[in-house]
Amino acid sequence: MKKLYLIRYGEIGIKGKNRYLFENKLISNIIKALKNEDPEVDVYKTYGRVYVETKIKEDKAIKKLKRIFGIVGIAPARKVDLDVDKIKDTCLEMVHNDLAKEGTTTFKISARRNNKSFELDSMELNRELGAHVLINTEDGRLKVDVHNPEINVKVEIRADFAYIYTKDIAGSGGLPVGVTGKSGLLLSGGIDSPVAGWMIAKRGAKIVPIYFHSFPFTSDRAKEKVIDLAETLATYQGETKLHVVHFTDIQTEMNDKCPEELTTIIMRRIMMKIAERITLNNGGKSLITGESMGQVASQTMESMYVTNMVPEMPIFRPLIGLDKVEIIARAKEIGTYETSIEPYEDCCTVFVPKSPETKPTPKQIAIGEKNLEIEDLIQKAIDEVEVININPYE
Repeated sequence: MKKLYLIRYGEIGIKGKNRYLFENKLISNIIKALKNEDPEVDVYKTYGRVYVETKIKEDKAIKKLKRIFGIVGIAPARKVDLDVDKIKDTCLEMVHNDLAKEGTTTFKISARRNNKSFELDSMELNRELGAHVLINTEDGRLKVDVHNPEINVKVEIRADFAYIYTKDIAGSGGLPVGVTGKSGLLLSGGIDSPVAGWMIAKRGAKIVPIYFHSFPFTSDRAKEKVIDLAETLATYQGETKLHVVHFTDIQTEMNDKCPEELTTIIMRRIMMKIAERITLNNGGKSLITGESMGQVASQTMESMYVTNMVPEMPIFRPLIGLDKVEIIARAKEIGTYETSIEPYEDCCTVFVPKSPETKPTPKQIAIGEKNLEIEDLIQKAIDEVEVININPYE
């Protein structure tokens, strides 16, 4: 038997004439997330609401829905004919179910009449339904609390049916993935970059993760760690293509010919160049990094300035104003933290100079890069990029 979920969204509701595009993308993303386990899942909309009917077990369905960006609230609901007596009986049944589970003693009815032709308005519904629940409940078990009820029975009177629910589970919010384009994510094995990618995906961008692998300086286990992080991000955005750039030859050339104190900055500049080309090849228009102001030598104002000089597309740094404690808290919340702290280093941490330059100038960088002849190596790395397809719904 199918279970019904009423889906609430937030800022999609203020999108004006383009609203239907956001709604349709949200519906498409929900179907993709659920159809593998329930090929007959039914997702449809009325004004201001999306509804999901599925045979997937409730706990699993809610877990999947909570990770779909664009969803603000998920309510297991009952669909009832527009008949006052049937609505009364359903409200009573749902209150008694919650009483049995929780021993709750306070409640309220919160009715909304979107269908203005219905015989009772919202205030009349609140009174009629509340009285019916009180009269038909054992004395002393229930009392009304309109400010902080333990059971809030929400009743929505729509065009064809009434929808009734008592639970409203928070979703991830944001915008449906795909409505704002594609963005290349420089994904390392650390704590920061997966969080940065998650935050931009929440704003509706499809993330293209790009990882720079320097075997044998970094182990294959470091690569597996990044694959695990990409798989976690994929549970939020759906099908994901992880691009693995084999960076060893470039990094070796750079370390041989560049001043040691500038190697971190020059490496970042080369990564930006490669990431921009890969992102363009995938139809993307921006880059994402996990940089936070002043966190390490390559994240000073001056370092980011000379890094920004390389790509033409914008670089988004959603963590720029967060400290490490805040970033770690978000990483734990989204499920990437435990993977990120596994002790396998990436190429950004293996060759850190003893005394890195923290205030590089464009002139210093030009001098530091003058002996580099790596354009062929860069093109080779792009041509031979390894693409790993990740589908969390299979």
